[in-house]
Amino acid sequence: MPLQLFNTLSGKTETFEPSQDKLVRMYSCGPTVYDYGHIGNFRTFIMVDLLRRFLRQSGYQLKHVMNITDVDDKIIRNAAKENVDVHTYTAKYEKAFLEDSQILNLEKPEQMARATEHISEMADFIAALEKKGYAYRTDDGSYYFRIAKFPEYGKLSKKDFEGIENGARVDVDEYEKDNARDFALWKAPKPGEAQWQTSIGPGRPGWHIECSVMAMKYLGESFDIHLGGEDLIFPHHENEIAQSEALTGKPFVHFWVHVRFLLVEGKKMSKSLGNFFTLRDLILLKHKPSSIRYLLASVPFRKQLNFTFDGLRQAAASVERLREFKLRMEKGNFPDTGSPEFADLAKVGLQKMREALEDDLNTAEALAAIFEMIRQANAAADAGKLGKQDVTQLLHTLEQFDQIFDVVRDNDAEKIHQIAEWAREQGKEIELPQAKNQISDAQVESLIAERAKAKAARDFARSDAIRKQLADAGIILEDTKDGVRWKRA
Repeated sequence: MPLQLFNTLSGKTETFEPSQDKLVRMYSCGPTVYDYGHIGNFRTFIMVDLLRRFLRQSGYQLKHVMNITDVDDKIIRNAAKENVDVHTYTAKYEKAFLEDSQILNLEKPEQMARATEHISEMADFIAALEKKGYAYRTDDGSYYFRIAKFPEYGKLSKKDFEGIENGARVDVDEYEKDNARDFALWKAPKPGEAQWQTSIGPGRPGWHIECSVMAMKYLGESFDIHLGGEDLIFPHHENEIAQSEALTGKPFVHFWVHVRFLLVEGKKMSKSLGNFFTLRDLILLKHKPSSIRYLLASVPFRKQLNFTFDGLRQAAASVERLREFKLRMEKGNFPDTGSPEFADLAKVGLQKMREALEDDLNTAEALAAIFEMIRQANAAADAGKLGKQDVTQLLHTLEQFDQIFDVVRDNDAEKIHQIAEWAREQGKEIELPQAKNQISDAQVESLIAERAKAKAARDFARSDAIRKQLADAGIILEDTKDGVRWKRA
């Protein structure tokens, strides 16, 4: 069936069709680079990644834009506190975000856009809004959007602003304006703050203007999908709609897709509660990136995920089960046949996985379909009923699965080593056994072959020495009737 997505704007699940044949134009709100990204941020980024991978596997081309917010109040305050300019301050955290994205196997969008590289376009956008009567300038040189002039304000968040008295703020800031409900488009400079010289005067952009400007620059005045966390529905995305549609008179976005918050051990994530975790925190606690990605992807995006350490351990076990199944299919001794009884097993597994993802990205059902296929395939292999033709199809389905979920390929060790090196550069004394595991897959296979020869020659001392060498490198061997299986600890 066609992809079904819940559209926050309409409040219902709708069939997704791009406006330009097979090209999907989508925009996702990226990081505000004032600190390291936390797991709540990365839940959203992973769901965006899953959607773009599924769309591409479904035959669509992608034009995906993600912003980097490298100027806002926190950034300006923190940069001033550290006595560095805004660019120097944000460069560190932008680099960390890109590294973390790579560690979680997030694909890069086709276009990444920094706010500070589009300041002049923002000023021109605001000037055009002022000309149409939607924006006004205050005495200090700030600019605001006149909400009263846009009667559809609230259509995304479903908030009713009729009768709200002047003074009930929708966008809190410290600047003077005609109506406290109006939101800032441009903020006049204050002493010691970063500022830009533009066609509308000196200052810096408000929070919301950057996404409208950059989205329309790269995707056009109307495009297919806008994604972000549920905390952005109001006021950020509501304000994007108002300023964009006021300027163009066209629908800004056709599908608004939002990811729910996560809890940590049943509570809202908070530094004061001690349950606030960055990706790097979890890796330094010896959790693998693949396990983190799996857990964050395992609950459908419109449901709240309760992130627990028990859940993280279960995720690690699930990833290991996937990898062990792949290894069994690749290394097992199977007859050169295909079994009619299991001819459709892989086909049905793939079909059910895709049907689940077509149903509003139901990742839980997609995972269940693959694990049911694995259960049946393992039972068939145990009974000697699986042939090489069946195995070929099963591995194809697993490959299709991993094109989207990307947890089967094992590159955890090198990523853990990367974070370990970063931690040491920060002066942290750590000991990560996984970080020492630098033996390649080819070296493992070569040593296993050498061990087999040693055993055949009854050179058990050499055989045992190779097993110990592999164990010291974090490689666990398992001798089975199908041959030797191995995995990384």
